[in-house]
Amino acid sequence: MDDDVTDKPISHAGELEMRRRLPRRHRMNEEKLAKMVSSQIDAKLTGFIERQSFFFIATSSDIGDCDANFRGRNSGATGRPEPLLKVTSPTELIFPDFAGNGFYNSLGNIQLNPHIGMLFMDFQQQERARVNGKAFIDEPDSKTAEHWPKAQAIIRVQVAQAYYNCTARISKMKMFTNSNKAVRLGRSR
Repeated sequence: MDDDVTDKPISHAGELEMRRRLPRRHRMNEEKLAKMVSSQIDAKLTGFIERQSFFFIATSSDIGDCDANFRGRNSGATGRPEPLLKVTSPTELIFPDFAGNGFYNSLGNIQLNPHIGMLFMDFQQQERARVNGKAFIDEPDSKTAEHWPKAQAIIRVQVAQAYYNCTARISKMKMFTNSNKAVRLGRSR
């Protein structure tokens, strides 16, 4: 693992300045953050993120062109859902990239700038978690093909920060799962 991933302070200069300028009742400091933010994914967080049916990623090119993207669980040929992602160790996770619209916004950004932010939302339980780190684009191999046979690439993330995030303002929603029909407002079409 790159030393610069785990040896960095938790907060950068911009975050520190905003905490100084906009103090709130939740006074965050490096000591409190160190108790919340880990450089590893523990067993509880592993269970949470592997249970989700989707997550969001944020990437940026080397000149700051940003992209936010949705990553959802794929279904295999049998109709059974494939894993969304796999935590391969406390410091690493992998997820598939499938053929899409051909823009390659996220993969293109990762090619130029490996920093990635991942946001996991559970609207039913009103919980969220984040994983930040460095992403690398790997070729699928026989082991990853067992999980994701149609993946065109595998994204491997070295974890820099992993933590549960504030639960404020998470809308409570019921999730519907049906790979054969689009579900809108509780009615199928």
